[in-house]
Amino acid sequence: MDYKELWGKALAEIEVEVSKANFSTWFKHTRIVKADGGVIHLGVQNEFVRDWLANKYHTTILRVLRNISDSVKGIEYAVVKEDLPKKDDLVVGKKESTLMFHNELPLQDFYVNKEDGLNPRYTFESFVVGSFNELAYAAAQATLKKPGIMYNPLFIYGGTGFGKTHLIQAVGNSVKKQNIGKKTQYISSEKFATDYINSLQNNKVGEFKERYRKYDVLVMDDIQFLAGKEKTQEELFHLFNTLYENNKQIIFSSDRHPNYINGLEDRLKSRFGAGMIIEITPPEYESRLAILREKLRQQESTIDEEVLRYVAETIQSSIRELEGTLNLVVCQAQLKNRPVSLVEVKTLIKNNAKPTRPVSIKDIVKTVTSFYNIEERFIYEKTRRKEVVKPRQILMYILREDYSISYPLIGQKLGGRDHTTVIHSCEKVKNDIKTDPILLQEIEQIRALF
Repeated sequence: MDYKELWGKALAEIEVEVSKANFSTWFKHTRIVKADGGVIHLGVQNEFVRDWLANKYHTTILRVLRNISDSVKGIEYAVVKEDLPKKDDLVVGKKESTLMFHNELPLQDFYVNKEDGLNPRYTFESFVVGSFNELAYAAAQATLKKPGIMYNPLFIYGGTGFGKTHLIQAVGNSVKKQNIGKKTQYISSEKFATDYINSLQNNKVGEFKERYRKYDVLVMDDIQFLAGKEKTQEELFHLFNTLYENNKQIIFSSDRHPNYINGLEDRLKSRFGAGMIIEITPPEYESRLAILREKLRQQESTIDEEVLRYVAETIQSSIRELEGTLNLVVCQAQLKNRPVSLVEVKTLIKNNAKPTRPVSIKDIVKTVTSFYNIEERFIYEKTRRKEVVKPRQILMYILREDYSISYPLIGQKLGGRDHTTVIHSCEKVKNDIKTDPILLQEIEQIRALF
């Protein structure tokens, strides 16, 4: 199947899943320009479309492509442009244009360094520091002074789109810049697991071990994806010990505290706890506004301050969503060749808002019990076991506080309990979180999972 046929089939499926306006805006001028080792290189017309597809539609595109061809392993996005046709080409039948890369950069090098996996755009200079991430930023800076000794390992966790990847890659890029000769490697835990499995299948485990043990700085993203992968965790454990004993800097990220990653071995949790574990929380309004201003500065674009403040107030879910919305606004201004009004921005955000998936009581029960690693049936039983009572009380509190479900209905759904029992549980949790920061942290971790 050639590129044109593959992408044509993919677009046909994507068009059914997205609105007509979104399809026309984001997919109309896209095309596959290269395939390398199972990685599809998708060409787009500008940086805004590139970032929007990567942030908003990457999962959809990858799923659709894999449904058509199981040889697809990943996607890279790059800005491409069409050269104007030469006079000699202006004849009937010559309608194809030549694709050229901006700055004549090879497509595979447009985003990341193929040798170390680092994105050169992720630096400390472009990282916006606020109260939500200042501790993580300070710890990351400290590792640069004494790599392998200060805060080793460094473990950064927080919700999706809060800037974890930017921060941990900034450390890698700084080490690479300041310490010429030191070997730095950024890798996702999923890629690490794939490399290990491939080494087993090809009888090259020795080469795998040797390759990963040569690094002076190892940065591994999304460690939660190793949950349940026992053999891969065992290999990571031995790799960790080798690097740690030789004072090599190790940096991890995850969407939650390692102690709350079900399916992660205790010995790995213990190793992670030997260094520094820091949370990045959701950015507050002032930080969101500062991030928007920094992104505008980087893009050399301007937007009305009223519009900028509205975006900062409205988009609170993640930095990634915030940047994506900003790109959408700037892109619309470029397409219209004029500043967009606040009314237009409100319409844009409304039309492009991510649909909210309804959350049922059953979903919440499943999430809470999974978080505390207990069976769901215990929630409904008349047991007073300590390991069940706490999750049940927190469950009641979340149902009441976050979803405004009535006390009687909560009691009815959770084993036919009296509404006074639910009231007591909610009040207890509400009082306990005032003096117990660990409990508050656990509840925030659970909320981040919905």
